[in-house]
Amino acid sequence: MYFKPLFFAFTLLFPNIISENITWGFYSHSLINRMAVYSLPPEMLGFFKENIDYVTDNAVNPDQRRYAVVGEAPRHFIDLDDYSDSVQVILPKLNWNQAVEKFTEDSLMAHGIVPWQIQKMTYQLTQAFVKKSNRDILRIATDLGHYIADSNVPLHTTSNYNGQKTNQVGIHGFWESRLPELYSKDYDLFIGKAEYENNIQKRSWKSVLNANAALDSVLKFERFLTEKMDEEKKFTIEERNGITVRAYSRNFSSEYHKMLDNQVERQMKASIKMISDIWFTAWVDAGQPDLKAIPKLEIDPKEEQDVMKSWLQRLLDVRKESDN
Repeated sequence: MYFKPLFFAFTLLFPNIISENITWGFYSHSLINRMAVYSLPPEMLGFFKENIDYVTDNAVNPDQRRYAVVGEAPRHFIDLDDYSDSVQVILPKLNWNQAVEKFTEDSLMAHGIVPWQIQKMTYQLTQAFVKKSNRDILRIATDLGHYIADSNVPLHTTSNYNGQKTNQVGIHGFWESRLPELYSKDYDLFIGKAEYENNIQKRSWKSVLNANAALDSVLKFERFLTEKMDEEKKFTIEERNGITVRAYSRNFSSEYHKMLDNQVERQMKASIKMISDIWFTAWVDAGQPDLKAIPKLEIDPKEEQDVMKSWLQRLLDVRKESDN
């Protein structure tokens, strides 16, 4: 897998941020992207299955860039609670240029831009299909899948993204990573055939608003169980990738998962459905090019190594800045 060398660099450079939401979250993103491939029509399925390892292994690239590329982080979330109720009604009606004119780009970036990022990258994917560029198609489709999955996570729609405002620190990785790792083998993640989406702007906002509607349960149920269960029963010690971490116990996880009543599975399925629908829509809007004529993408190890070195240098720069 191409992300492994960079991941190990993360563990060395930033041991304080290597927690569940960084290490185990890779599993969920990879699984979601992979399952989205199987909902594509036959005209697309062959090309994407041939390159399914790329789509799966690189599903976490945006998270790697998050700490190495300026401007990357806001693409993963939107803090809806930073806006008033009236503004939340206005925002979904605005395209990016209109939103910038009304709120300024700095303000939008500060509160997250994931709905607009999905719209932007859908257009980019359409253009990649038009050009029949295997590299651009796969790179953009893979990254787009990541942002779409993020938009369906309740804790990606709030400034209380890790429970830090409610004394629930760690809940982000618990919901997004720990639960899928423990229980996704029992999920039914087949979502039927991809369908054409007439309004990408509306779809991208629907995902974050639906996710945000589930936020209350995410926080309330964890708080209820925490008050009910002693801390020594709430957590356990496990080893992940050679790193000892404190994780939510299986007993606590099981109780929480039951209380959520398939919420995590529903949001994963919503992500998979949305990804396949938008990949399909971009292909249709591009004129349904013949993907069978596009060769499999062959990865140049030297090029991949150069990209990793660039990201690692940025990570070193970030650490140096934080030390100062």
